[in-house]
Amino acid sequence: MSKTLVAYFSRTGNTKLVAEAIYGALSGDRTLATMAEAGDLRPYGLLFVGFPVQTHSVPYPVESFLKTVPEGKTIALFSTHGSVTGSSLSREALEYASILVARARLIGTFSCRGKVSMKALEVLMQSPEHEAWADMAASAATHPDESDLADARSFARWVRTLASQGHYRGL
Repeated sequence: MSKTLVAYFSRTGNTKLVAEAIYGALSGDRTLATMAEAGDLRPYGLLFVGFPVQTHSVPYPVESFLKTVPEGKTIALFSTHGSVTGSSLSREALEYASILVARARLIGTFSCRGKVSMKALEVLMQSPEHEAWADMAASAATHPDESDLADARSFARWVRTLASQGHYRGL
């Protein structure tokens, strides 16, 4: 298998932990880097790209990075979020990110919960329209936990297998 890049953007450290778990589950010629450090994407046959969900979407630096993914590149996306896994709030950003990489071959997606900063929770709790979400996000305080990281490692191995066999899925 060709070179693999695990690139991530992280503000609180949640996405970095997941990126490290994915990187650790892979073998062969691989690189772990922040999006800012990733450089030229052309040498890589497989990209894992991770980001935190912010305001139910993709942070601007991530959006900019995803727009640079070369056409036909094989990619897997992963995200961390404060919402309950599987909820529409946890899926919306991955759905938008998949649109940004429509020229690439999206092979799979993964998401898990991640703790939300106390500062963000305090601000959100003062807004009646965000109070319910802030309550839900507060319950993510122990994530990503070891179970989340084990799932991320399984995801990495699954994607690597699919990519090596030439299978491409999507969201």
